[in-house]
Amino acid sequence: MNILDSIIKYKKIQIAKDKQTISQRALMQKPGFHRQVLSLKQFLLDETKTGIIAEFKRKSPSKGTINNIADVVEVTKSYTENGAACLSVLTDTNFFGGSANDLIKARVNNIPILRKDFIIDKYQVIEAKAIGADVILLIAACLSPQDVQELAFFAKSLGLEVLLEIHNEDELKHICDEVDFVGINNRDLKTFTVDINKSIELGKQIPTGKIKIAESGISEIETIRVFKEAGFKGFLMGENFMKAENPGKEFIQFVQQLKQGEL
Repeated sequence: MNILDSIIKYKKIQIAKDKQTISQRALMQKPGFHRQVLSLKQFLLDETKTGIIAEFKRKSPSKGTINNIADVVEVTKSYTENGAACLSVLTDTNFFGGSANDLIKARVNNIPILRKDFIIDKYQVIEAKAIGADVILLIAACLSPQDVQELAFFAKSLGLEVLLEIHNEDELKHICDEVDFVGINNRDLKTFTVDINKSIELGKQIPTGKIKIAESGISEIETIRVFKEAGFKGFLMGENFMKAENPGKEFIQFVQQLKQGEL
């Protein structure tokens, strides 16, 4: 059993417990469920933004603890005020040290928020909207093409946007009309190695009309430039900022360098 299998096995148990704790009806009655959703599509196409989807992540299975002292409000405010197009907030507790409460706290910011989790059940989609998310992540590696279509259709019916994450050519078949964005994870889930060129080649096969997002392993300005030239509009970055003592400050410095490089 690989790490992804372990995560999904745990998720199924956790979701069953969550359903006993709070019903779907109760989630739908939360104030967050009725708020006006913000469009990541609009923010990514906004030339005044950086295209960076800035992530708040405390730990990961591959890296262990990344930053367990950072304050989610402080960090995400800094991301927001300095050009992030979107926030990505980890809500998985067991493997990534996140929580739904992190996303709720991050909602003080008036930009789109991606709920970064392993979504396998419609209950999680309802929960995502209830806690203030605007976008959900669907990971092709742990879903069938039919699962993706059904979950994406349901998310769209709630007014949420959908980011589908793929890792290889075989997962291109998961792309469907209901998906707004296709993210290519530059990191191989089995070896955890990063291959930018492989992602760019895979990106050429993504259907026209789908907004392309590069995910993982981005730490250099030059990498973003290369992805932009290949037609990518979004760049999901987390560890590069979170591993710093002050993630917000690290983000500001990165954005300044990015803007200087564009002059």
